[in-house]
Amino acid sequence: MNRPLALLFAVIGTALLVGIAAAISFGNIAAVWLCSIGSVAFIGFGFMLKAKLRRKNESNPPK
Repeated sequence: MNRPLALLFAVIGTALLVGIAAAISFGNIAAVWLCSIGSVAFIGFGFMLKAKLRRKNESNPPK
């Protein structure tokens, strides 16, 4: 995974976790669940994308 894409995933993942903390502090249970599900899904998508890109790079080594 290249650096800008990794930075994007890190920033968005962190923002979702901060959203969970803010929703907890405001007592909004619906927002807590929404941010939690979004965070798990987004982080999982990042791991899947990283594995896919790694497999693609291993099958096509640089010349």
